[in-house]
Amino acid sequence: MTEHEGRAGSREWVGLAVLVLPCLLASMDMSVMFITLPSLAVDLGPSGSEQLWIMDSYGFLLAGLLITMGTLGDRFGRRRVLLAGAAAFGAASVLAACSTSPGTLIAARALLGIAGATLAPSTLSLIRSMFHDAAQRATAVGIWTAGFAGGAVLGPIIGGLLLEHFWWGSVFLVNVPVMVLLLLLGPLLLAEHRDPEPGRFDLLGAAMSLVAVLGVIYGIKAVAEHGFGWTSLACCAAGLAVGAAFLRRQHTAANPMIDMEMFRTRRFTVPLLIDALATFGLVGFSLFNWQFMQLVLGMGPLESAVWSLPTFLVMPVGIALATATAPRIGKHNVIAAGLLVATAGYVVLTLLRADSGIVHLVSGMAVVSIGIGAVSAVVTEVILSAAPPERAGAASAMAETSAEFGGALGIALLGSIGTTVYRSELAAKAPDSLTPEELEAAKSTLGGAVETAAALPQGAADTLRNAAFDAFAQEARIASMVSAVLMTGAAILIATLLRTARTRTGPEAPQPQAECHGGNRAGNPPSRATSNAKSV
Repeated sequence: MTEHEGRAGSREWVGLAVLVLPCLLASMDMSVMFITLPSLAVDLGPSGSEQLWIMDSYGFLLAGLLITMGTLGDRFGRRRVLLAGAAAFGAASVLAACSTSPGTLIAARALLGIAGATLAPSTLSLIRSMFHDAAQRATAVGIWTAGFAGGAVLGPIIGGLLLEHFWWGSVFLVNVPVMVLLLLLGPLLLAEHRDPEPGRFDLLGAAMSLVAVLGVIYGIKAVAEHGFGWTSLACCAAGLAVGAAFLRRQHTAANPMIDMEMFRTRRFTVPLLIDALATFGLVGFSLFNWQFMQLVLGMGPLESAVWSLPTFLVMPVGIALATATAPRIGKHNVIAAGLLVATAGYVVLTLLRADSGIVHLVSGMAVVSIGIGAVSAVVTEVILSAAPPERAGAASAMAETSAEFGGALGIALLGSIGTTVYRSELAAKAPDSLTPEELEAAKSTLGGAVETAAALPQGAADTLRNAAFDAFAQEARIASMVSAVLMTGAAILIATLLRTARTRTGPEAPQPQAECHGGNRAGNPPSRATSNAKSV
């Protein structure tokens, strides 16, 4: 197939718009809870443990089931799994909005996570099947990336606007009309695609992958919240052990969930690693970004969410530049350049001070966003192109899972490093008049320091706040330095290993054809595998 054969038409682009909407909502559902939790806590009265599960049940199950749902799409039909997930997501949203107890809300959030796990791999693998032309597919993946990233930013803003006028359940009901739209338009605009020879579904393998991912993610999150301890380390170790057994099973199973041959090529494994590293810095630094705006600069949740908009608005710039220049200079060079742009943004953030102001913070994050936008769009398309078309669902799930792990590690490791720095700095600068209990409360978190200062005399309060703000700024600078070093290392990695892989392997051979159903109904020709010699 030449570069201009099999180009997508208007129906495919409209179908892409339909695919982006559920991903935007799935991403919103993770971030909107930060601004919604105080309101629902007043109404439902959850305990501290129940609040954590309200927040975490969605993300845990979404991360744990990505591989399973991606494989189900390959075997039973990506459109079928997507529409089933959309129906379940809408129903779970209604259940969440109507919850009258913490237990019901936790269950609803868990169901949302299960349904949400179908959306990203199904939509991304459908894009792989709908857009055969390499340039069009790169643009489509870039738009998908912007939609997924935009949901995380828009969640607190839309949630804040809804909470100004409605009760907390309204943040869930906004999902329903979009899912109804997907259920109506999906059968008309999206052709069915699946692996023509899927074999039997590996139920034991699916259970092992869920346990492995949940164990590691839960352990990492426990480290982020409570520091290193036996419980968190045991969870991580158990998850890794089950994960190793899962991978061994994939080598020997008659119908494996994951094609282990994909991991034999650097063109698949290196981009997965880069995807995790890029998310590591972006998600990890968000811990400091939001706290700096709300606690150091004194902004409210909605005001800080509005100030985060530039971070999202400039991301399409990076995506557009990446997709335009990749065919000319090579995708590995574009990814390396994006990582170096992100490095420059983190370098700007290494100069952050307690009195720097919002412009300094937003400017640095905007530069990071441009670089990571370029990286995410291109690296996702590289992962998809490196996988056989019939394994597009599993490859999409692996890409999303690597990003989930990267974000969790970023929060845990940058949070742990930052906490150590903060406690050390504050212990050295806190006023001597503090009692041991007050000092310990102030050292626990920046929020604890602000709360402790509110109960002190004016002079001691000002001294404690200034010391805490300076310590937190130092914490953010260290996190920026770590992120900058990682981005630089990742740029070197992608520029050397993928360049070497391209030189040694040469152009990519045509892939086997995946089965395509419903082509006439959707107005699409049967899916044809393409040769993608310029994928890296």
